[in-house]
Amino acid sequence: MIGKLTGSLLEKNPPQVLVDCHGVGYEVQVPMSTFYNLPALGEPVSLLTHFIVREDAQLLYGFATAQERQTFRELIKVSGIGPRMALSLLSGMTIEDLVQAIALQEVGRLVKVPGIGKKTAERLLLELKGKLGDAVVGTAAAQVKNDAQSDILQALLALGYSDKEAAASLKALPADVGVSEGIKLALKALAK
Repeated sequence: MIGKLTGSLLEKNPPQVLVDCHGVGYEVQVPMSTFYNLPALGEPVSLLTHFIVREDAQLLYGFATAQERQTFRELIKVSGIGPRMALSLLSGMTIEDLVQAIALQEVGRLVKVPGIGKKTAERLLLELKGKLGDAVVGTAAAQVKNDAQSDILQALLALGYSDKEAAASLKALPADVGVSEGIKLALKALAK
């Protein structure tokens, strides 16, 4: 029903913003990824929206990109995942990280998000497998070519390296490297 709002930004109270559209103020819930990229108060803003009507409320959710909105829509289709939890997921990890976690079936990365338990994370992995892959191209998950590289990536993430650092170190490895040798080479590259 309401697909996009364009107006001036009146208030910013995470995770809610107030957008004035020609005299009408819309309260919009946004993920933190969108919130951090909002302009200053009084500046023009444009948000793609998703409108939800429930028996007890009418809620408007806003997103900076079509990709965020599409991911939100896929998340709320999963049983047990409501709009609030979907916002929490989008606030707690980037879309690329979410796609990678689903592609590699990594429960551990999802349970780090507040409000996501092991059973919910497993349900997300099961129901979203193959559905978010088209949303993001060029993620580290697409760069993982074999099981050895997947194991190396898992080890680097377990050691506390970020997804970007781990993915960058994977690119520098030979294609046929073993797991233990690959971890050693990746750690050497990351130490520089």
